[in-house]
Amino acid sequence: MSRFTIIGVGGYIAPRHLKAIKDTGNELVSAYDISDSVGVLDSYFLHTAFFTEFELYDRHNSLLRNRGEAFEWASICTPNYLHDSHVRYALRMGGNVICEKPLALNPWNLDALESAEQSSGKRVYNILQLRMHPAVIRLKEKVEQGPKDKTYDIDLTYVTARGSWYYASWKGDEKKSGGLATNIGVHFYDMLLWIFGPLQKSVVHLSTHDRVAGLLELQRARVRYFLSINQDCLPEATLASGKRVYRSLMVDGEEMDFSEGFTELHTESYRRILKGEGFGIETVRPSITLVSQIRNATPVGLQGDYHPLARKPLAPHPFQWNR
Repeated sequence: MSRFTIIGVGGYIAPRHLKAIKDTGNELVSAYDISDSVGVLDSYFLHTAFFTEFELYDRHNSLLRNRGEAFEWASICTPNYLHDSHVRYALRMGGNVICEKPLALNPWNLDALESAEQSSGKRVYNILQLRMHPAVIRLKEKVEQGPKDKTYDIDLTYVTARGSWYYASWKGDEKKSGGLATNIGVHFYDMLLWIFGPLQKSVVHLSTHDRVAGLLELQRARVRYFLSINQDCLPEATLASGKRVYRSLMVDGEEMDFSEGFTELHTESYRRILKGEGFGIETVRPSITLVSQIRNATPVGLQGDYHPLARKPLAPHPFQWNR
């Protein structure tokens, strides 16, 4: 049994980490969030010390350390722009780290994390659950066993409907979330780079508040991608079924549907990390570099080879009247 702490326990993704900590037989000794809406803790760890002020949380962790009961692992589930800061805190306190995606917003942030990791003697791991998805693993094996000189034609589509709350939260602030490509797309880009090799060229066709579309030329694939949080971009069949999420990967015209099976992969991620088989800082560098390039690129518009859904009418910003 290892002692865990969690930073950012009140958010959407935290319950998956709480479940993973519990299912792997570990103990949660402390937790922090600026919000006190953390009743979910009771379903997993009834006696965890919880704090809404970081100074008090830090003091408690220091007291535990003085008693020889310091946390050995820290789970980071805070807003994207705070990840690298909280990772560094956990390292300074002597813990290993499991961080939600993205590990950082920019590649230079990774340089600082590498330095902190080396100084601490501890390890930093990122959650990249798609690398453990059975359908993704099968695709990687197929590509590895296929012709070495083949270039695959890929269409990646990911639409996850979000309401106006999204724009009022940190997720709607590009400086805090990194924008759509980072916030909802970074693990898809990691998957593509992992399977099809390094980036050769990136073209951004559209980048707005509710979608991003572009073309990636990888070592072994040409990828047209479309990511959106606009419900109007969902396929009719998805809407008819009452679902709000659509994930699809078309490989040489063949549909690979991996809409299911995402929520169960955090526990498996923890199992592997605790065995020393996690994904470290250098593993995520290519995808962090790519999303940084996409964020800072100037969109070229609907020209060249673009994803068909890029033609969908743009929706007005929900808070346009307040801007």
